[in-house]
This record gives sequence, structure tokens and C-alpha cells, in this order.
Amino acid sequence: MSRKKKSYSAEFKTKVVLELLKDEEPASTIASRYGVTVQTLNQWKKKFLQNASLAFDMSRTTKEYREKIEKLEKENEALAKTLGKTTVERDWAVGKLKSLDLSSKRVLVDSKLNRLSLTRQCQLLGLNRSSFYYRPVAMSQYDEQLVRRIDEIYTDISTYGYRKIHAQLKDEGWSIGHNKVHRLMQKMGIAAIYPKKRRPTGKGGAQHRIYPYALTPFKNDEGQVIVEKANQVWSGDITYIPVKGGFMYLAAIIDWHSKALLAWKLSNTMDLSLTSDVLQEAISKYGTPEIFNSDQGSQYTAKEHTEILQKHGITISMNGKGRSIDNIAIERFFRTLKYEEIYIKEYNDIKELKMQIKDFITFYNYNRHHASLNYDKPMNVYLHGMKQAA
Repeated sequence: MSRKKKSYSAEFKTKVVLELLKDEEPASTIASRYGVTVQTLNQWKKKFLQNASLAFDMSRTTKEYREKIEKLEKENEALAKTLGKTTVERDWAVGKLKSLDLSSKRVLVDSKLNRLSLTRQCQLLGLNRSSFYYRPVAMSQYDEQLVRRIDEIYTDISTYGYRKIHAQLKDEGWSIGHNKVHRLMQKMGIAAIYPKKRRPTGKGGAQHRIYPYALTPFKNDEGQVIVEKANQVWSGDITYIPVKGGFMYLAAIIDWHSKALLAWKLSNTMDLSLTSDVLQEAISKYGTPEIFNSDQGSQYTAKEHTEILQKHGITISMNGKGRSIDNIAIERFFRTLKYEEIYIKEYNDIKELKMQIKDFITFYNYNRHHASLNYDKPMNVYLHGMKQAA
């Protein structure tokens, strides 16, 4: 049976991306409703955000594109003289086709083209055949329960990899293979935490530079990090939140001294805007810390994120590879949030989840007594510290 060619208008893509940016539903739910892949949604969102500024500066952009076009035309003429115009056009077309996103490639495949098979069309486009035939489906109720349990086990024992988590699930009566556990953990963005031998890769570049851990001078004789004042050290991290139909990602920043939660954001995608938005919010509300510590995840090593820190003169610190204990302040908050809020409640929708997280953080900051603070409350300690520093 022939397949009807499907294309997406700019208006359709804009509508879907705006819905995604609301962060009111998991990306998998939105993808299922509109018949696209989560990967395609992420690509559309990335392109949308990258080009958002064009709406306010069309004249400059038009000039830049005109200059680029003129430059490419001159290069094309030079290549045509050397290699022949036909070769140049062919190579240019092949390169452009392979650089298209997944949804665009799928649209170009023509099942009615007799002289070129579907297999060959996919090869020319650099499209995996399984990606061409794939149709997204919402996460089943069984998988929702499964990923929730995986997250609970991982929160308790972060050194467990997929094999040990699979063994634990089997002991509890779950009928599941270890490959599926591995696949779900990859989607959740979690993996066993353990020290790894560092190997030289030969890869470099400022965009993904790894910065040294700067909190060693703050450690006491027991190896605990003791920060003496507010806004001296902030910690940032991302955690997985299981929800109906899939999962969300929560990014947050905590003040290490007071344990006050300074900023947070819930999103259906784990991209650069998630961490950068939270950082910008924390700085706008509370000023700047001396040191910002995070793990070595791509969201924190990306140029867009580190440039914000450098712009404000903040020292960048990153955990040792496989050492979540280096960022223990934010890890403990996430554990508290999950055990005192997320795991014991059911939410009707993402809007309700956001409201409940907001209420819990308000309670945590202003009403919850903290043992390490001599049973004072985090925001009391933070505001008192800032008043003393003023």
C-alpha cells in the first residue's frame, strides 16, 4: 500500500512548538497527538529558539543572507570551473538533503517513485528505514509505573546501573528484560554513578570545556563541604520527574550554605534553555555567587551556559566524573522533593504538578526545619546571611 506524503507547514510547526514551550505536557504526549517524533519536536524547538530574534531584526538578517548568498555564488562559480557545474550541483544537493531534520527527510521519501526504491531513497537521504516507518505512541500505563519504580530505586541507590536495577525489579515481580530497563534509563537521562578512569579522547574546544572542581578548599576533615556564607556557592542540577504519559525534567539551583532553593523550572525537554533560564532567573532575583557548581552534563558545559557565568565573573566548578557526592546539596534536595512530594501523590496534569512543586518549594524554603541548619529554615538563613553581607 502506498504511503501518502506528509509535510508540515510553518504555521503547524509554530503551533506545536508553542504548545511544547508551555511545559504543560510531556513531550511524548504532544508528539503522539500530532503524529511526530519527540526528536522532531526537539529539533523544531531548537530551530524556533535559534531564530526567534529574526522577528525583531529582519533588515539585518536579510542583508546577512544576501551577503552569504553572494559569497556562495562566487564559490560555486569557482568550483564549477574546476570540477564542472554538474558535479558541484550534485554534491551540493546531496549535502543539503543529508543535513535535513528527520521530519523533512521523511516528507521527501516518495513511495510512488518506481525507478528509485524506498530503500535507496532512504540511503540517499541518510535516513534510517526504521525511522521512516516509525509512528510515536504514548507511554503505556505499565511503562509509566515501571519508570516511576526505576526512578525510586535510582534515587535510593544512585550507584545502581541497569543490570542491578533489572535484578531488583525481577525480585519485586516485574516481568521485564534488562534491555528495556537500559532503554528506559537512557530516555530518563540517568546512569549508574561510579568513578571512571579518564581517557584522553583527543576532542577539545571551548564549547564543551570541563572545569575543575573548586570546592575542595571548603572540605573539612571528614570530607564534607562546609560553606560559611550565603551566595558563596550555588549548585545546579537536573532530575527526572515521572508523570502520566511520560516524564518531565526539573532543573534547580540551590544556595549551598543556607540550602535555600533559589530558582527552578519544569520542562518536557532537557535542552540548553532549561538550565540557562534557571540560572538567569536566580541571578536576577538574588545576585551572583562566587562559585557555581554542577555536573559535567552537556547542558552545563555548553558555551551558552558558561558564558553567562563568565559574564558575571562567577567561578565555574564541575563535579569529578561519576561523583554526584561533589554536588550533594542539590542531590539531597531532589531526594527530599521526591520522597515528601512526588512519590506520594498523583497529579491530574502538568499544571497541577507545577503548582504542587511550587507549593512544596515554598514550604521547604520558609517552613521546613533543616537539621544541618540547627533546625532553622533555609530562607531565614539565606536572608539573614545576605543582610549581614550588605
